[in-house]
Amino acid sequence: MSGLLIFQVVAIPLLCFAAARDVATRLIPDTVSIVILIAGLVARLAEGWAEAGVSLLVGCALFAALLPLAARGALGGGDVKLISAMAAGLAPADTWTFIVATVFAGGVLGLAYILGRYVVPQTRVVGGGTLLRRVMAVEAWRVRRRGPLPYAVAIAVGGILVLLSLPRA
Repeated sequence: MSGLLIFQVVAIPLLCFAAARDVATRLIPDTVSIVILIAGLVARLAEGWAEAGVSLLVGCALFAALLPLAARGALGGGDVKLISAMAAGLAPADTWTFIVATVFAGGVLGLAYILGRYVVPQTRVVGGGTLLRRVMAVEAWRVRRRGPLPYAVAIAVGGILVLLSLPRA
């Protein structure tokens, strides 16, 4: 099994999990970022030590660049860790593509939330309801109150698009 395939098999389900968890709780578990980081470094090591080192440096630089945004509340700390972990598993050119795809997905997500304020009806769950219905009711409440975006959704979309577009060796 190639390093890239290992990274895809590990990262794609974890990105989906991180997105779902961010929607439900606005938290991304640290273990998700750690496992993605390890799988990405293993994939890059399959290409060589120099490639892995450069990717790790790019991930660290991205972390350092995004940390002030998290400190100011513009981005969540879990989002910064998830983006940096993905970057450490990608070649620098692919990291740029990942960032661009994530920004575009974030724009679509933001637009959906802006429009959602006018479209999402008042939703109340009486007597429990299904998990999906409860999550939708909470999300509708967050949209109307202009709550923070679950940016892991955009990160997951950007990451999955890049991972699926990488050429197989």
